[in-house]
Amino acid sequence: MKKTVLAAAIATTMTLAACGQPQEAANVENAYDNQADAIDNMADNMEQAGDNLTGAAAAANENAVDRLEDKADAVRNAGDEKADAIEKNAM
Repeated sequence: MKKTVLAAAIATTMTLAACGQPQEAANVENAYDNQADAIDNMADNMEQAGDNLTGAAAAANENAVDRLEDKADAVRNAGDEKADAIEKNAM
């Protein structure tokens, strides 16, 4: 009887641990997505602020906006990779 209860407890623990891994991956991905969204918002605000710029200032602003958008994409991709690694380790 004790062995059956112990086996059931171990199986339950392993099942619960396995269920937690995908949620952990989702949490990681969401955290990175939130960071990327904040960076995208900064880029949008910078773009709107630069609407009245001309010449070199407008070009510099456009380049800064592009760099922020690239950074947001990189953060989002890093989150996807970390979430995928967590899911892979869970299997």
